[in-house]
Amino acid sequence: MAKVKYQYNENTLSYEKIRKSFWKRLAQASWYITASLISGAAIYFLFNIVYDSPQERQLANEKEELIVQYNLMNKRLDQMTTILADLENRDDNIYRSIFEAEPIPDNIRKAGIGGINRYKNLERFKDDSEIVIETSKKLDRLAKQLYIQSKSFDEVIKLAKQKEDMLASIPAVQPISNKDLKRMSSGFGKRVHPIYKTVRFHWGNDFTAPVGTDIYSTGKGKILVAEESRSGYGYHVIVDHGYGYQTLYAHMSKILVKKGQEINRGEILGLVGNTGLSSAPHLHYEVLKNGTKVNPVNFYFNDLSPEEYDLMIQLSLQENQSFD
Repeated sequence: MAKVKYQYNENTLSYEKIRKSFWKRLAQASWYITASLISGAAIYFLFNIVYDSPQERQLANEKEELIVQYNLMNKRLDQMTTILADLENRDDNIYRSIFEAEPIPDNIRKAGIGGINRYKNLERFKDDSEIVIETSKKLDRLAKQLYIQSKSFDEVIKLAKQKEDMLASIPAVQPISNKDLKRMSSGFGKRVHPIYKTVRFHWGNDFTAPVGTDIYSTGKGKILVAEESRSGYGYHVIVDHGYGYQTLYAHMSKILVKKGQEINRGEILGLVGNTGLSSAPHLHYEVLKNGTKVNPVNFYFNDLSPEEYDLMIQLSLQENQSFD
């Protein structure tokens, strides 16, 4: 019950009830309502600042859970990257080596992902954009490396199917039937030139043999060069074996094959001679791998016993005078 208020009337010398007009009462009520609304709003906003709403607490919990899941995902991606790196290492140093294939360069395996800021749309996550973008980058890198590795294994499978042909093509025997290994006169390395009498690098193996001795192809292939020159290598033949291999047979007295002809290992290419820049009848024999001359002594394994092969290596290392 509202309190009744009185005021003293000096004229009547008595207390009279204070009677408020309708508008005054309305104004007073409006003031009370406005003050209550302002106080309520202030208390509501202050409460929201200090305390999270149930919906906000739920969203915060979901955000924390997502961050935990992203971190777990990143750890799994790191583990998968480590496993893939091991596969890449095996591929380069074991599988591809078996089939004489070049390893895949790192600049191809580790190449970046193209595009101008392809992760810009992920920046909308604001505070969490860094972890989202980093995870996306890892996924993209992993996907690209997996694609390259898959292609590499496709190539290895193809090489495995070609293994029989490759083994028949790679130089693997001596170019002259030479059981008397003492007849190798000069090996791969620095030797004294027989004509210029200066120390030069000798890029092949020299086999002494009588003029007319048969010269055999050391692997399956196609005749790339069959040239009757009066200088340099003299009468010589170059065989392209495929798989990056070529062999050269120089100073022949007679060439028995033609350019473009396909030959097999053991077929006769020509006869030993003394043509070109040569000081005595012999065969100068070279092996090239991807355009680089390599030591032929490493390619006689199909023709010699372990003991004969060891003796061949010892003879090839002797520092003596070459025949060309």
